[in-house]
Amino acid sequence: MGDHLGDFEQLVMLAVLRLDDDAYGTSIREELKARADREVSPGAIFTTLERLESRGLVMSRYGEPTAERGGRSKRYYKVSAEGRRSLGRALKAVRRMAQGLEPKLERS
Repeated sequence: MGDHLGDFEQLVMLAVLRLDDDAYGTSIREELKARADREVSPGAIFTTLERLESRGLVMSRYGEPTAERGGRSKRYYKVSAEGRRSLGRALKAVRRMAQGLEPKLERS
């Protein structure tokens, strides 16, 4: 797999960046629905986060246990420095590939 980020991985990492200190499974899922109009299962989110974490692109930590979660802790995510660099490269590549194609995309 190397340095390549799939489109869903990019969306998840962008959601984590946007949510900053409030990036946990449910908030990431809600962000994807609101901004990317993507309805995804919690399992898809967590599988992607685990894969990104194993590659060193995101990091996680557990918050304090809360009564509303039956004493369980939320797991919060943050994009690592390497993850920011990798995401930046992926977004630049997409922008370069898309440059000048807007008229072709607008054709019916």
